[in-house]
Amino acid sequence: MLKFLLLLAVLALGAWLLLRPRRAAGEPMRLEEARALLGVAPGADAEAIRLAHRRLIAQVHPDAGGTEELARRINLARDVALAAAARRPSEDRPT
Repeated sequence: MLKFLLLLAVLALGAWLLLRPRRAAGEPMRLEEARALLGVAPGADAEAIRLAHRRLIAQVHPDAGGTEELARRINLARDVALAAAARRPSEDRPT
């Protein structure tokens, strides 16, 4: 039952992404949009972002029956979120 609900949520997200108004060509993905697509919190670290990406891409990959467009957007969201996480100061790094 949980797998069915998760699959339904991913399909709804995919439909929303494909039917929503598109950005102008070349306009970068916003960080808020990337976080919403991956389903991570604003303070998520790189490991949480990678885990969310891996979980989503396994479900929507074209080889698993998903669309190339959705997989491309999820990969772009991962790149945007990881770049923002790398810019954010960490407790491990000296400031």
